[in-house]
This record gives sequence, C-alpha cells and structure tokens, in this order.
Amino acid sequence: MDDGALYVSPLSFPSCDAIFILSGQCRLNAFSSLADSYAANLVVSEGESVYDYCWYPYMSSSNPDLCVFATSTRDHPIHLWDANTGQLRCTYRAYDAMDEIIAAFSIGFNPNGNKIFAGYNKTIRVFEVHRPGRDFQQYSTLLGNKEGQSGIISSIAFSPTYSGMLAAGSYSQTTAIYREDNMELLYVLHGQEGGVTQVQFSKDGNYLYTGGRKDPYVLCWDIRKTVDIVYKLYRSSEGTNQRIQFDIEPLGRYLGTGGQDGLVHIYDLQTGQWVSSFRAALDTINGLAFHPFLPMAATSSGHRRYGGLDNSEQNKTLSGDENCVSVWSFFSSTGDDAASADTRC
Repeated sequence: MDDGALYVSPLSFPSCDAIFILSGQCRLNAFSSLADSYAANLVVSEGESVYDYCWYPYMSSSNPDLCVFATSTRDHPIHLWDANTGQLRCTYRAYDAMDEIIAAFSIGFNPNGNKIFAGYNKTIRVFEVHRPGRDFQQYSTLLGNKEGQSGIISSIAFSPTYSGMLAAGSYSQTTAIYREDNMELLYVLHGQEGGVTQVQFSKDGNYLYTGGRKDPYVLCWDIRKTVDIVYKLYRSSEGTNQRIQFDIEPLGRYLGTGGQDGLVHIYDLQTGQWVSSFRAALDTINGLAFHPFLPMAATSSGHRRYGGLDNSEQNKTLSGDENCVSVWSFFSSTGDDAASADTRC
C-alpha cells in the first residue's frame, strides 16, 4: 500500500483564492489557487480518518471570524477549525445510548450558517453553531411505519435558493428530501445502484443530482415532480470503492465529473447530453471542483493500492501523473476545452 499521507482525495474551492484538499486519511491542506507556490498555506491534522468536511457558507479570508470549516472524524466529535491559524475553535459532540462519543458520517452548514446538520446511522442531528458542546436536536430518518431512510446518512446538501429544503443521501441507496426547519420527510428517491455518496442541487434549486458508490451514473431528479429520473450522466466508477466527486459550474449550465478512467466528462444540464471530456490524470479522478467565478477547475487523482506478497514496491508507488492535484483553465474555442494545467503533486 502506498503512503497514506500522499493519497489525494476530494477537494473544494472555499474561496476565490484557495483550494482545500483532503490528503491521506487524516490531513487537510489549503493551497493558494492564484499563487505559484506549491507549499500549503495551512495544514490541519486529525487523529483519525476524516469522514467529511464543510466550509462555513459565508467564509471570507478577509474576515477572521468567518474563516472557519468543520470536520467529522472517526471516533471523534465534530471539530470547528480556524482556517487562518489552524487552531481548533470548538467541538460539537453526539453520544450514543452508552454515553460514548459517536462520529458523524456527513456534515453540512445550513444556508444561514447558524446550524450544522450531521448524518449518522438512521439519524440526523442538528447542532447550533453558537452553542458548542453536546446540545443537539435529534431526528430519526426511519419512521415508525418503516418508511424513510435506513442505513448511514452519507451526504447532505441544501437548496441554494433558501427554499428550506435539504437532501440527504444514504448508503441504503436512497435519497430523501426534508424540510430544514422541522426535518419533515417530504419524499424518498429510489434508483441509485450503489450507496449514495454525493447529493447536489442545481443553482435554481429545481433539480437534484445524486451519485453513488460503484454506480456508473449521476442521476438527475426534478424535485418538483419526483416520479422518474430525468436523465443519467455516465462516468466510469464501476471498479472503484472511492467516492467520485462531481460539481456544477457557477452559472449552472454544465456539470463535470471524474471517473476511474482518468477522464473528466462535461455535460450540458439543460439537455443531459455529453459535451466534452479531457484526460486529467493517469489514475482515478476522485475529486473535481469549479472555481466560484473564474473559468477554472481543480481535479485530484489517485487511489490506494494493495499489492500481493510478490508485488514490488515500484508497482505500489504512485507517480506524479497518477497522484496529484491539477488546476485547469477553461476557454471557449473549437479546440480543446481545457487549457494548460498547473499540477501539484
């Protein structure tokens, strides 16, 4: 197996000038997306594997009070970190019936930024941001009549239009839509081939996109009429257990997704049709994120390798073209859609 500290997985643009990366299992790194430096501006190390992280919705590098992000780690409470100093600000703790700390598998700030919603096994807990500690509201996702969602709540996303709706994906291959204020279950979506690993609303809040583990399709749902799947967007992911990240560009017209074949595919969300693709690495593209407003995107690649006793160390080592973060510039032309890439390995 390769060195976990060198393993790169999904990433995000928390602001206009930063890229945030989860590398290995326990380390988070922030890089400048506009500078030529390859050194991380911030490194935060957790004690165990990081399950999920999210940025404060009003995050601003110029305002230290708002420059924070939250992490959820195995066997640990939710941590709120200062993104300028890397210092721990506070914790949000959930306990089981034996009064032992249990970790959230997914977390997300609501659009107003005053609550953290956290996904657990058949449960969503809601913490007040300004009240750290063990105070929370608890909601079961499985109703008494066995309707709702079973399994681990693995992903959470909020409608960007402040409509008061949130989507929660589960490893039980379902996605549910809830009301944010009282967690009323509105409906459950079935159709994912694997456990749901990502949910994301369209920019207008009318559509929801979901992806699953070892599922070759990103599904599009019209949440105004949830009877059928609107269309499916293909990506190569049948042979990997990794989460394959997708993202929607700032104007809401196109969706990009990685895959285990090293390609990034771009789809037109108005038609559901493939537009273009480009090779981003020689290994699995597990992360993709668009810049908040510039024609740029970042991709991360790599996966863990478990060799047999007769495998050499050379075969288990990732090269720079396989395990790296790349920043891409996009432009409109009749040629290639991706310009030169700045690669950080």
